[in-house]
Amino acid sequence: MTAAMKQNSNRHLQAIGYGGLFLAGLVSLAVPALAQGNGLAMLGTLAKGEWTVKHRDGSPERKICVRAGHELIQLKHQEAGCSRFVVEDGAAKVTVQYTCPGNGYGRTSVRRETAGLVQLESQGIHAGLPFQFVAEARRTGNC
Repeated sequence: MTAAMKQNSNRHLQAIGYGGLFLAGLVSLAVPALAQGNGLAMLGTLAKGEWTVKHRDGSPERKICVRAGHELIQLKHQEAGCSRFVVEDGAAKVTVQYTCPGNGYGRTSVRRETAGLVQLESQGIHAGLPFQFVAEARRTGNC
């Protein structure tokens, strides 16, 4: 093997090594998101029962029955079969991006103030049209 061939071979191995480090870094960033599965423990700390959602833009109030807290994530897309990706899973705030085949997608953040009060922000596409809202949801009774 000539010196030039050895030098090219070493450069190639070095490039592969850097590429491997880059990929390892990407995997280490992705693993926590994948490992958390459904996570969203904060939603489980919310009080169960009837919640009233008040939109800040003056849209009519809406009442929903919260059994597990996950009901607050897909207020525009209530159908089953949507896939979810957890973006943030904190003690006081969760953010979930979801896709509903044939009906759009959304991204919702739920920030816990107390067990019976949360702040919601959501945006996406529903039935071919964009939506965006900011709302407050408060426990108001039993289901």
